[in-house]
Amino acid sequence: MPKHENEYTDDVVAKLEKLWGEGFLSPGGPEETARILEGTDLTGKDVMDIGCGIGGIDVILVRDYRAATVTGLDIEGPLVLRARERVERAGLADRITIRLVEPGPFPFPDESFDVVLSKDSMVHIPDKQALFAEVLRVLRRGGVFLASDWMQSAAGPDSPEMATFFETSGLTFSMGITDDLPAALEGAGFTDIRVVDRNPWYREEARSELARMRGELREPLLEILGHEKADKWIAMREAMIAALDAGAFRPTHFRAVKPV
Repeated sequence: MPKHENEYTDDVVAKLEKLWGEGFLSPGGPEETARILEGTDLTGKDVMDIGCGIGGIDVILVRDYRAATVTGLDIEGPLVLRARERVERAGLADRITIRLVEPGPFPFPDESFDVVLSKDSMVHIPDKQALFAEVLRVLRRGGVFLASDWMQSAAGPDSPEMATFFETSGLTFSMGITDDLPAALEGAGFTDIRVVDRNPWYREEARSELARMRGELREPLLEILGHEKADKWIAMREAMIAALDAGAFRPTHFRAVKPV
Protein backbone atom coordinates (compact mmCIF):
# COMPACT_ATOMS: atom_id res chain seq x y z
CA MET A 1 0.00 0.00 0.00
CA PRO A 2 1.48 3.42 -0.95
CA LYS A 3 2.47 5.69 1.91
CA HIS A 4 -0.22 8.24 2.76
CA GLU A 5 0.72 11.82 1.99
CA ASN A 6 -0.75 14.29 4.46
CA GLU A 7 -3.22 16.59 2.72
CA TYR A 8 -4.46 18.60 5.71
CA THR A 9 -1.41 20.82 6.06
CA ASP A 10 -1.20 23.72 8.51
CA ASP A 11 -2.50 26.25 5.99
CA VAL A 12 -5.39 23.97 4.97
CA VAL A 13 -6.40 23.48 8.62
CA ALA A 14 -6.12 27.21 9.34
CA LYS A 15 -8.32 28.22 6.38
CA LEU A 16 -10.97 25.57 7.19
CA GLU A 17 -11.18 26.67 10.83
CA LYS A 18 -11.64 30.27 9.67
CA LEU A 19 -14.56 29.16 7.53
CA TRP A 20 -16.18 26.46 9.69
CA GLY A 21 -15.14 27.27 13.25
CA GLU A 22 -12.43 26.30 15.71
CA GLY A 23 -11.88 22.55 15.78
CA PHE A 24 -13.92 21.82 12.63
CA LEU A 25 -12.70 20.83 9.17
CA SER A 26 -16.09 20.35 7.50
CA PRO A 27 -19.23 22.45 6.92
CA GLY A 28 -21.76 23.47 9.51
CA GLY A 29 -19.67 23.09 12.65
CA PRO A 30 -21.56 22.21 15.85
CA GLU A 31 -24.94 22.98 14.26
CA GLU A 32 -24.53 20.38 11.51
CA THR A 33 -23.20 17.90 14.06
CA ALA A 34 -26.41 18.41 16.04
CA ARG A 35 -28.46 17.56 12.93
CA ILE A 36 -26.51 14.33 12.45
CA LEU A 37 -27.11 13.36 16.09
CA GLU A 38 -30.78 14.37 16.14
CA GLY A 39 -32.87 11.67 17.84
CA THR A 40 -29.85 9.78 19.22
CA ASP A 41 -29.00 9.89 22.93
CA LEU A 42 -25.26 9.51 23.52
CA THR A 43 -25.51 9.60 27.31
CA GLY A 44 -23.21 6.97 28.77
CA LYS A 45 -22.34 5.56 25.34
CA ASP A 46 -18.95 4.53 23.93
CA VAL A 47 -18.45 6.33 20.60
CA MET A 48 -15.94 5.87 17.80
CA ASP A 49 -15.31 8.82 15.47
CA ILE A 50 -13.96 7.95 12.00
CA GLY A 51 -11.77 10.76 10.68
CA CYS A 52 -11.66 12.84 13.85
CA GLY A 53 -9.48 15.56 12.33
CA ILE A 54 -8.45 18.09 14.96
CA GLY A 55 -10.89 16.85 17.56
CA GLY A 56 -13.55 19.54 17.73
CA ILE A 57 -16.39 17.03 17.41
CA ASP A 58 -14.87 14.61 19.92
CA VAL A 59 -14.81 17.29 22.61
CA ILE A 60 -18.44 18.28 22.12
CA LEU A 61 -19.59 14.64 22.04
CA VAL A 62 -18.40 14.28 25.63
CA ARG A 63 -18.93 17.82 26.89
CA ASP A 64 -22.30 18.60 25.30
CA TYR A 65 -23.79 15.18 24.47
CA ARG A 66 -22.57 13.28 27.57
CA ALA A 67 -20.90 10.38 25.78
CA ALA A 68 -19.04 8.18 28.27
CA THR A 69 -16.00 7.76 26.03
CA VAL A 70 -14.96 8.82 22.54
CA THR A 71 -12.25 7.18 20.46
CA GLY A 72 -11.23 9.37 17.53
CA LEU A 73 -9.34 7.88 14.59
CA ASP A 74 -7.36 9.61 11.87
CA ILE A 75 -4.66 8.65 9.38
CA GLU A 76 -2.81 12.00 9.42
CA GLY A 77 -0.27 12.38 12.21
CA PRO A 78 -0.31 16.19 12.43
CA LEU A 79 -4.10 16.18 12.82
CA VAL A 80 -3.88 13.56 15.57
CA LEU A 81 -1.38 15.70 17.47
CA ARG A 82 -3.64 18.74 17.20
CA ALA A 83 -6.65 16.70 18.34
CA ARG A 84 -4.79 15.34 21.36
CA GLU A 85 -3.76 18.88 22.34
CA ARG A 86 -7.38 20.02 22.05
CA VAL A 87 -8.55 17.16 24.25
CA GLU A 88 -5.89 17.97 26.85
CA ARG A 89 -6.88 21.66 26.89
CA ALA A 90 -10.50 20.65 27.41
CA GLY A 91 -9.51 18.48 30.37
CA LEU A 92 -11.09 15.39 28.81
CA ALA A 93 -8.09 13.11 28.24
CA ASP A 94 -9.57 10.56 30.65
CA ARG A 95 -12.61 10.13 28.39
CA ILE A 96 -11.33 10.88 24.87
CA THR A 97 -8.64 8.84 23.12
CA ILE A 98 -7.22 9.96 19.78
CA ARG A 99 -5.48 7.27 17.73
CA LEU A 100 -3.33 7.43 14.62
CA VAL A 101 -4.36 4.49 12.41
CA GLU A 102 -3.49 3.01 9.05
CA PRO A 103 -6.14 2.69 6.33
CA GLY A 104 -7.93 -0.64 6.60
CA PRO A 105 -9.64 -2.65 9.35
CA PHE A 106 -10.23 -0.93 12.67
CA PRO A 107 -7.83 -1.97 15.46
CA PHE A 108 -10.61 -3.02 17.84
CA PRO A 109 -12.37 -6.26 18.81
CA ASP A 110 -15.90 -7.04 17.67
CA GLU A 111 -18.71 -5.12 19.43
CA SER A 112 -16.51 -2.45 21.01
CA PHE A 113 -18.77 0.61 20.56
CA ASP A 114 -22.38 1.71 21.00
CA VAL A 115 -22.17 4.40 18.31
CA VAL A 116 -19.92 4.97 15.31
CA LEU A 117 -19.88 8.52 13.96
CA SER A 118 -18.23 10.07 10.94
CA LYS A 119 -18.57 13.66 9.73
CA ASP A 120 -17.50 14.27 6.14
CA SER A 121 -14.41 12.06 6.27
CA MET A 122 -15.54 8.89 4.49
CA VAL A 123 -15.21 10.84 1.25
CA HIS A 124 -11.50 9.98 1.50
CA ILE A 125 -12.11 6.20 1.86
CA PRO A 126 -12.45 4.38 -1.49
CA ASP A 127 -13.89 1.01 -0.38
CA LYS A 128 -17.23 1.95 1.20
CA GLN A 129 -18.48 -1.64 1.37
CA ALA A 130 -15.45 -2.77 3.36
CA LEU A 131 -15.83 0.28 5.59
CA PHE A 132 -19.50 -0.44 6.30
CA ALA A 133 -18.69 -4.07 7.12
CA GLU A 134 -16.03 -2.93 9.59
CA VAL A 135 -18.40 -0.44 11.22
CA LEU A 136 -20.98 -3.21 11.65
CA ARG A 137 -18.32 -5.47 13.18
CA VAL A 138 -17.19 -3.01 15.88
CA LEU A 139 -20.72 -1.92 16.78
CA ARG A 140 -22.55 -3.63 19.62
CA ARG A 141 -25.95 -5.13 18.89
CA GLY A 142 -28.48 -2.36 18.56
CA GLY A 143 -25.65 0.11 17.97
CA VAL A 144 -26.04 3.08 15.66
CA PHE A 145 -23.99 4.28 12.70
CA LEU A 146 -24.37 8.05 12.21
CA ALA A 147 -22.64 9.95 9.45
CA SER A 148 -22.53 12.78 7.01
CA ASP A 149 -20.53 12.38 3.83
CA TRP A 150 -19.75 14.23 0.63
CA MET A 151 -21.43 12.17 -2.10
CA GLN A 152 -22.57 12.56 -5.69
CA SER A 153 -25.48 11.68 -7.92
CA ALA A 154 -25.32 8.83 -10.40
CA ALA A 155 -24.50 11.45 -13.05
CA GLY A 156 -21.79 12.94 -10.85
CA PRO A 157 -18.81 10.89 -12.10
CA ASP A 158 -19.51 12.04 -15.67
CA SER A 159 -20.47 15.59 -14.76
CA PRO A 160 -18.27 18.42 -16.05
CA GLU A 161 -19.18 20.36 -12.90
CA MET A 162 -17.84 17.59 -10.66
CA ALA A 163 -14.71 17.23 -12.81
CA THR A 164 -13.94 20.93 -12.34
CA PHE A 165 -14.67 20.68 -8.61
CA PHE A 166 -12.27 17.74 -8.22
CA GLU A 167 -9.57 19.48 -10.26
CA THR A 168 -9.68 22.61 -8.12
CA SER A 169 -10.10 20.92 -4.71
CA GLY A 170 -6.49 19.94 -4.04
CA LEU A 171 -7.73 16.91 -2.05
CA THR A 172 -8.21 13.23 -2.86
CA PHE A 173 -11.91 12.39 -2.98
CA SER A 174 -13.63 9.01 -3.37
CA MET A 175 -17.30 9.98 -3.42
CA GLY A 176 -19.99 7.35 -3.26
CA ILE A 177 -23.36 7.57 -5.02
CA THR A 178 -26.15 8.81 -2.75
CA ASP A 179 -28.88 6.68 -4.31
CA ASP A 180 -26.77 3.52 -3.87
CA LEU A 181 -26.28 4.15 -0.15
CA PRO A 182 -29.36 2.37 1.29
CA ALA A 183 -28.60 -0.84 -0.61
CA ALA A 184 -24.93 -0.69 0.38
CA LEU A 185 -25.79 -0.31 4.07
CA GLU A 186 -28.42 -3.03 3.89
CA GLY A 187 -25.95 -5.31 2.12
CA ALA A 188 -23.49 -4.80 4.99
CA GLY A 189 -26.17 -5.95 7.44
CA PHE A 190 -27.66 -2.69 8.73
CA THR A 191 -31.38 -2.06 9.30
CA ASP A 192 -33.54 1.01 10.02
CA ILE A 193 -31.67 3.00 7.39
CA ARG A 194 -32.43 6.69 6.97
CA VAL A 195 -30.81 8.88 4.30
CA VAL A 196 -31.18 12.67 4.09
CA ASP A 197 -29.98 14.64 1.05
CA ARG A 198 -28.31 17.84 2.29
CA ASN A 199 -27.77 19.36 -1.17
CA PRO A 200 -30.53 21.98 -0.72
CA TRP A 201 -29.00 23.18 2.56
CA TYR A 202 -25.44 23.27 1.28
CA ARG A 203 -26.37 25.06 -1.94
CA GLU A 204 -27.30 28.06 0.21
CA GLU A 205 -24.56 27.54 2.82
CA ALA A 206 -21.82 27.38 0.18
CA ARG A 207 -22.96 30.73 -1.24
CA SER A 208 -22.76 32.23 2.24
CA GLU A 209 -19.28 30.76 2.67
CA LEU A 210 -18.15 32.21 -0.66
CA ALA A 211 -19.48 35.65 0.30
CA ARG A 212 -17.51 35.51 3.56
CA MET A 213 -14.37 34.39 1.72
CA ARG A 214 -14.68 37.41 -0.56
CA GLY A 215 -15.61 39.75 2.29
CA GLU A 216 -14.84 39.52 6.00
CA LEU A 217 -12.47 36.54 5.62
CA ARG A 218 -10.52 37.92 2.67
CA GLU A 219 -7.69 39.51 4.66
CA PRO A 220 -7.31 36.63 7.16
CA LEU A 221 -7.20 34.16 4.26
CA LEU A 222 -4.57 36.24 2.44
CA GLU A 223 -2.43 36.14 5.59
CA ILE A 224 -2.76 32.35 5.79
CA LEU A 225 -2.60 31.45 2.10
CA GLY A 226 -1.26 34.34 0.09
CA HIS A 227 -3.03 35.69 -3.01
CA GLU A 228 -2.53 32.73 -5.33
CA LYS A 229 -3.79 30.03 -2.96
CA ALA A 230 -6.64 32.22 -1.71
CA ASP A 231 -7.81 32.82 -5.28
CA LYS A 232 -7.56 29.09 -6.04
CA TRP A 233 -9.72 28.32 -3.00
CA ILE A 234 -12.34 30.78 -4.16
CA ALA A 235 -12.28 29.13 -7.61
CA MET A 236 -12.82 25.75 -5.92
CA ARG A 237 -15.78 27.15 -4.01
CA GLU A 238 -17.28 28.49 -7.24
CA ALA A 239 -16.83 25.07 -8.85
CA MET A 240 -18.44 23.43 -5.82
CA ILE A 241 -21.48 25.69 -6.10
CA ALA A 242 -21.83 24.84 -9.81
CA ALA A 243 -21.75 21.12 -8.93
CA LEU A 244 -24.33 21.66 -6.16
CA ASP A 245 -26.60 23.61 -8.50
CA ALA A 246 -26.34 20.86 -11.12
CA GLY A 247 -27.43 18.30 -8.52
CA ALA A 248 -24.23 16.33 -9.08
CA PHE A 249 -22.69 17.07 -5.66
CA ARG A 250 -24.94 15.79 -2.87
CA PRO A 251 -23.74 16.08 0.73
CA THR A 252 -25.71 13.43 2.62
CA HIS A 253 -26.60 12.42 6.18
CA PHE A 254 -27.49 8.89 7.12
CA ARG A 255 -28.37 6.74 10.10
CA ALA A 256 -28.34 2.92 10.29
CA VAL A 257 -28.68 0.35 13.08
CA LYS A 258 -26.96 -2.97 13.77
CA PRO A 259 -29.66 -5.58 14.42
CA VAL A 260 -30.11 -6.77 17.99
